Amino acid sequence: MSWGTDQPGYPQEQPQGYGHGSGYGAGYGSGQQQQPYGQPQYGGEPYPQQYAGNDQRGYAPEYAPEYAQGYAPADYTVYPAPEQAPGDTAQLPTVEPPPVEGEFPATTEAEAELRGREPEPEPAQAPAPDAPPKPAGRDRYFDTLRAVALVRVVTYHTFGWAWAGMVFPSMGIMFALAGTLMAKSLERPALKVIRSRIRRLLPPFWFWGFFVVTAMLIHDWMPGWQIVYWIVPLGDPPGNAWGEQAWEILWYLRTYLWFVLLSPLLLRVFRLAPVAVLVLSLAPILVVHFLWEPPDDRFGSALTDLATFLFCWMLGFAHRDGVLQRLKPFAVVVLSLAAIGYAGWYAFTHQAETGSYDLDDIPLAQAFWSAGFVTLLMYAKAHFRIDFAGLARFKRLDRIVTIFNARAVTLYLWHEIALILAVPLIDQFWNVPAFETYLPLESQWFMFGIGWVLIAVFILLCGWVEDVAAKKKPRLLP
Repeated sequence: MSWGTDQPGYPQEQPQGYGHGSGYGAGYGSGQQQQPYGQPQYGGEPYPQQYAGNDQRGYAPEYAPEYAQGYAPADYTVYPAPEQAPGDTAQLPTVEPPPVEGEFPATTEAEAELRGREPEPEPAQAPAPDAPPKPAGRDRYFDTLRAVALVRVVTYHTFGWAWAGMVFPSMGIMFALAGTLMAKSLERPALKVIRSRIRRLLPPFWFWGFFVVTAMLIHDWMPGWQIVYWIVPLGDPPGNAWGEQAWEILWYLRTYLWFVLLSPLLLRVFRLAPVAVLVLSLAPILVVHFLWEPPDDRFGSALTDLATFLFCWMLGFAHRDGVLQRLKPFAVVVLSLAAIGYAGWYAFTHQAETGSYDLDDIPLAQAFWSAGFVTLLMYAKAHFRIDFAGLARFKRLDRIVTIFNARAVTLYLWHEIALILAVPLIDQFWNVPAFETYLPLESQWFMFGIGWVLIAVFILLCGWVEDVAAKKKPRLLP
């Protein structure tokens, strides 16, 4: 919260055994090795429930039982007809026959007021063919994508696989989902929406940051005025090398927060010419990469990350407004595959510059790969009406998806600390002969498993802060 919720850089050589490469920590413009840190969405906001609108079945509410039985109510008086003079051909008043049982006569507003009941509503209008479908609850397709994205983040930070971002570009997916939720939320007043997103993001961030900042102060960190970014992360919060593995993931929160603040303007511009603006949203990363190199500081890092994921955020707008649904399948598939192909070609042919084909080290490749990959995912959702409703049949898996979405901010913030703590914990296992003999203590997969156990502990201990931020009753699990 995708945050700057639901929500939305930094170089360093990681010690052997953590399974981490370098990160976004210093931003793309630094020219140093970088490692991605996935996210939640925090669109971001933790991710709010969506409910269907009012009942619009198009028929009148039930009427008084008397009508259903086929006779007039007791308070309905029929006056006798006036005497008619001979030769007078004036039409005598007539009494309407009682309604047939089960049929309900149309009722004007005035009649309804006299009879003490509501007027018959207008029949519901059928939605326009191009209008996006209105979900009747949480979209399990998007919830599943968000959960898989978080798993991929933890996996990447454990094993450091350079190809992980190509298999599943978590960050692009998270920004697209956050953009969709933001476009939906902006049906309400913009200031209220932004305030809600910030409120949902900052308390979990402050709670987590209290422990990280305290630990760095104990380990000889001397902060300057930049410590204000630990209050509102509009820039990269500072820290020392001792805590870098924990705080370098905050580039995502900073980027998400800026997208949230810019969304009212971005959405207005997008709706002027949706398709043209969506395509042109790739222009900033081309400018940053080929025409103008941003400065190697907080401003440059933020600008590069915004340019990298701008298309994905706008793609969320396009999905919410039904723009994707109106596009031709052939054009969408061809252009998406072309973007993926260009990104892959650029990443593999420029390894000498970064030392790897890891997309997180190459902003241009990241932008185009995410654009093509996420467009296919979002278009499939719009075109085929995928909802993953069948996930409810798998109770445990469905429960995990629910927890991951409700605790996305907690999972994202605490997962690196869980992986850090897994190393000294496993070191203690070597002191137990049975563990040394029967457990694969040297395996990265074993550390991956221990990391998830610790993540579960952090969700139980710290997840309630997300409930407080959302003004809900605190719970151990949602």
